[in-house]
Amino acid sequence: MPSERDRIEVHYLLSYAPELNPDERLNADMKQAVGAKIPVRTKSKLKAAVEDHMTMIGKFPHRVRAYFQDPRVKYAA
Repeated sequence: MPSERDRIEVHYLLSYAPELNPDERLNADMKQAVGAKIPVRTKSKLKAAVEDHMTMIGKFPHRVRAYFQDPRVKYAA
C-alpha cells in the first residue's frame, strides 16, 4: 500500500501568479460581488457583505468547482 508521502505531488509556482491560484479566483469573485452592491463604508457592513457572499458561495458547490476548471489551475483539484 502506498504511503501518504507517495501520494503527495509538489507543484512549484511562481512567486506571484494569481492566475494559478484558486484562492485568488475566490477573492476576485468576492471582491466583484461585494463591490457591485451599494458601497459599504464601515467595517461591520463590509464584514456582513463578505459573510453574506461567502455563505451564498457555500450553497453552490458548482461555483467553487468552477475556480478549478481552468487548465492552469487543475493541478490543485
